[in-house]
Amino acid sequence: MIEINAIGVAFKRAGKIYDFLTNNVEAKRGDFVVVESEKGEDIATVVIPDRKIQIEDLSVMKKVLRAATSKDLEQLAQNRKDEIKALAICKQFVKKHKHEMKLLKAEYTLDRKKLTFYFTADGRIDFRELVKDLARVFRTRIEMRQVGVRDATKILGGIGVCGRELCCASFLRTFQNISIKMAKDQNLILNPSKISGVCGRLMCCLMYETYEDDLEEGEFIEFRDILDEQSGGEI
Repeated sequence: MIEINAIGVAFKRAGKIYDFLTNNVEAKRGDFVVVESEKGEDIATVVIPDRKIQIEDLSVMKKVLRAATSKDLEQLAQNRKDEIKALAICKQFVKKHKHEMKLLKAEYTLDRKKLTFYFTADGRIDFRELVKDLARVFRTRIEMRQVGVRDATKILGGIGVCGRELCCASFLRTFQNISIKMAKDQNLILNPSKISGVCGRLMCCLMYETYEDDLEEGEFIEFRDILDEQSGGEI
């Protein structure tokens, strides 16, 4: 095992945490940093500050390039504006090619070397011609990424039946396996409309009070424990 200094970052709000080599870049929690990724230079938020971790293969680790500058943040803001326009243009091409797909979001890397479109569809789609049209217009690498209904809901966000922002869009960084047994253990009414979320799947919050085998002892997983596990203590 190799001991290294790493920073845990997330590319999206409530996004999965990835470790990057610190590379002598000083950053505290909440700071923006520019990192090297498989897609190109991108900007991320520090969730877990510099600490030592052990890994087996150093070659798989990417590194932090620098603390984000004002120029980087200006570029990020411009990218966000252009992503809205890119999504609208992509929708026109989707209509032109008569693809049965729902576009969710467009996303540039910070250096604009790659533009990713997220979408849902019932089956596989041959979008080779669509990609050619998009590459001709945007003059960058194009990726079409198909996601499931839970990921689509996380991307779009919304309000749950509780009246609060969806857990997956606000703080849950990864999806857990939710089972009907969790609802049964909590003596909830097993009505699909009552225990299903906006995505149509079982609500993630069913795991917040999941009882263990011996219900008489009242042992359960605390909501706070799940928050800490998913967000590294970030709420």
